[in-house]
This record gives sequence, C-alpha cells and structure tokens, in this order.
Amino acid sequence: MAAAPHTPVDISGAMIEVPVAAHDWLIIAPVVLPILAGALLLMLRKNTGWQAVLANTVLGILLVCCAGLLDLVWNEGPQTMTMGRWLPPFGISFSVDLTGAILALTGSFVAFACGIYAANDIDQTRLRYGFYSFLMLMVAGVNGAFLTGDVFNLYVWFEVLLISSFGLIILGSERAQLDGALKYAFLNLIATTLFLIATGYLYGTFGTLNMADITRKISTMPDSGPVMTIAALYLFAFAMKAAAFPLNFWLPSSYHTPRLVVSALFAGLLTKVGIYALLRVMVMIFAAERAELAFIIAVIAAATMIFGVLGALAQSDIRRLMGFLVVSGIGSMLAGIALSGELGLSGTLFYAVHSMVVMAGLYLAAGIIVRTSGEHDMRKLGGHYSASPLFAAGFVVLALAVSGLPPFSGFWPKLMIVRGAIAGGAEWLAAAILLTGLLTSIAIVRVWAFAFWRGGPEGARDGAESWKLTPIAENAALPIHASFALLVVASLWLGLFPETLASAVLDAARGLANPDGYIGSVFGDVQ
Repeated sequence: MAAAPHTPVDISGAMIEVPVAAHDWLIIAPVVLPILAGALLLMLRKNTGWQAVLANTVLGILLVCCAGLLDLVWNEGPQTMTMGRWLPPFGISFSVDLTGAILALTGSFVAFACGIYAANDIDQTRLRYGFYSFLMLMVAGVNGAFLTGDVFNLYVWFEVLLISSFGLIILGSERAQLDGALKYAFLNLIATTLFLIATGYLYGTFGTLNMADITRKISTMPDSGPVMTIAALYLFAFAMKAAAFPLNFWLPSSYHTPRLVVSALFAGLLTKVGIYALLRVMVMIFAAERAELAFIIAVIAAATMIFGVLGALAQSDIRRLMGFLVVSGIGSMLAGIALSGELGLSGTLFYAVHSMVVMAGLYLAAGIIVRTSGEHDMRKLGGHYSASPLFAAGFVVLALAVSGLPPFSGFWPKLMIVRGAIAGGAEWLAAAILLTGLLTSIAIVRVWAFAFWRGGPEGARDGAESWKLTPIAENAALPIHASFALLVVASLWLGLFPETLASAVLDAARGLANPDGYIGSVFGDVQ
C-alpha cells in the first residue's frame, strides 16, 4: 500500500521568526540567572571571599528582572515563551501570569535579603561546601515552579528546590541537622511521589501536560470520576508540601535545625510553592473538582491554623515557635483556596506575599537574638530592648503583622478572607481565622516579653553581668541589620500602602478564575 504523500505544513503563522525582543527574555531570566550563577559559584567555591559578593550581585540583578517581568505582565497580560520548534502543547513552555510574577518577585526579594544576611553569618566551611550554590539552585527551582506552564516541569522544579534545600539543611553535618533533614526529606519525598503518580494519571487521561491545554480540554471530559481522583491526589501531595494538617509535623521538626538564615529562606519560599501549586492546579485547572472538595479544604485549613498556633503557644524554643507560626499561616492561605471567589483567592495571594516577607523577617530576628545572646530558649533570654531599641521596634512591626492587627500587612489579607468566608456562608471558618489571630498575638507577645521587655533571663537580676548580650561585630552588624530592616520596611509598606498589591492580587485572582488570557498567551490565534 502506497504511503500518503507528505503535505508540507506552513507553521510561519504559529512561529515567531524574528529575533526575540529584549523584554521577552525576562520570562526565563528568573530561572537562567540563578542556575548560571550557581554553577559559577560552585567553580569558585574555594575563593570564599568572592562568594557573597557574586551571589548578592546576581540576586540584586534577579530582583530587577523580576520587577521588570511583573511590570510586563501587568501591562501587557500573560506572557509565554516556548523552547525550540515544538509548538504548544508539545514544547516546553514558560507561561507567566500575574500570580507567578508577583510570587517570583517576592521570593527574589526575600532571597536577596537573606543573601545579604548570610554574607556575615555563614562560616568559611559552609561557604566552601557550596552554601551560595545551593541557595542559587533553590531560587531557580522556586522561580521555575512559579513560571512554568507545564505540569511535569512543575514536578521537575519541585525536585530542583527539594534537592538544593536538602543540601542547605545538612550543611554543617550536625546531629540535629541530620535528624531534621531525615524528617524533611522523607515526608517531601512521599509528597513528590504522589505528585508524580498524579501526573502520570493526568497524562493518561488528557494526553498532554501543558496547563493551558488541560484547562481547555477538561470541560469536555464526559466522566468526572478519573478527574476527581487526580484532583484529590494533587490536593494531598501539595497540601503535604505546604505543611497542612495533619501531615505538618515535618516542618517544625526540621526548620529549627539549620542556620537561622536558612530557616528564613525555607519559611519565606518553600511552603509558598505548595500553595502556588494548589492555586494553579486546583483553582485554574480543576475548578469544578475544587468546588466539590471545598468543605474538606476548609476543614483542613481551620485545623492547620488552630493546631499551628497551639503548637506555637506550647514552645519555649524560639526557633520551633516560628516554625509553628509558618504552619498556622498556611491554614489561612488554604482557607482562601477553599472559599475561592475573588475575595478568597486575592486574600490567599496577598497573605502569601505577606507571609514570605514577615516570616523570613521573624526568622532573621530570631537569628539576631540567638547570635547576641547565645540562647534560643526563651526562658534564658532578656534585655534586647535595652541593647537595641531600634531592633526591638522592627520586631514589634513584624509581630503585629503576623498577628494580623491593623494597619500592618497581615491585617488586609485576613480581612479579605474573613469577608469571603462570611459572604460564602462559612462563618465558622471566619471565626477560626479570628481566633487564630488572637492566639498568634499571645504567642508572639510571649517572645516580646521574654526576649525584649524583661531585663534578663529567669533567675537573673536585672543588670547582672552574667547575661549581658554580646554585640555583633562591627563589620557584620551593618549587613545583618540592613537585611532585617529591608524586610521590616517591606512589611510596613505592605501594611500602610496596601492598594498597589491589593489591586495586583485582585487582577491575579481574576486571571486564575478566568484563565482565557493565560490560554491565549500559550496558543495565540492557533487553533
């Protein structure tokens, strides 16, 4: 039987055959820059004096690129870059909407602040073993997850950030670090395995892993049974990665073990990738299935909030307390996902930005406290207000923000989510959010009372020489306090001038609920 004659296909209308515009490179810059920088830093690992300078220079450039990308997306709509000549949905695409651009900019800002802090906190041994290379790889993984347009590549970027974060958590090879790393790796590997299984089912069902293509096809599925199973698997996997109840114990059991600047990075970046994945998959792709699972997600959200803050109240170790506050904040973001709608989704995105900045700042504050006192047990702390009133004032700003008190940054997203809960008839969820805010205030005020307000630790007389704080060396004090101040100022700006971010997250929420612009950026006019 003769073969059918080959018919040439004109793809000129589907391909960009002119040089790529300079601003289009912003789409992949947040991934390419840290990967190249990480490789360079690895080659120069023995030149420890250059590590911090090079890394922080690249992180500063990355921050500018992410700001340019956000401006591009906000003004011109979602942007897509597909690699090579394989057209969507077959090619590897980076698709950026407002949700991804906002989180990539915030994550890069947090990484920049932590990179400055680490320049005077990480010792020579950890530098030689690749601290900044791991940091760059983790930033690349986080940004890749925020910007990819393909579910399988979302899995790949999760793996990249998991491997690099595992490297960061064990740097130093202390016994507590290895114990924390085991718990961290075990639960995250289980979640990753579930993620991969769900992705296999997804491909078997739709024949594609391009997010925009799946979103187009899902409405035509005649039977929702397989789709509901896939959605439930993704919910379980991403909730585990985000440290949601009841599988949240790995976070406070591991985040306190590395250097506190590493914990700040983890608190600011890692769990938010899980929240982002839930937004992208459960809200944009599996919207109908999310609606059916809404009550279950709401119950998980309330339990995560309450158990997280109760865990914080029970702690005397300031590092563990911060870990439980991270968990509690995840519950608030899950509540917005459960409610969906513009108020719920915009509240979740606003809360994610707030939490990235504030929790990273609180961990850096804990690092300064431990560095100057030599203690992380709150019963052995005291005198920090007298030692540095300005540092104490910065801590108060972050403490009020994490409590959700007006007019600080945590108040506005909680207000959005509470309003969404009341409008949706979920008054019990609104009550859980308000109760969590009250208990969080009590937990963080304990830190203030123990570490700052009283004159010295338990059993010590105020002014006794035995507990006086050790000042940070002059050459290290400025960058350490400057990095902390960056996060404090950012939190203040979010609280006092919330209009810009509120407008951005509202547009982002509309884009998630109605992804026509996202789909159009991938396929254009090609049918």
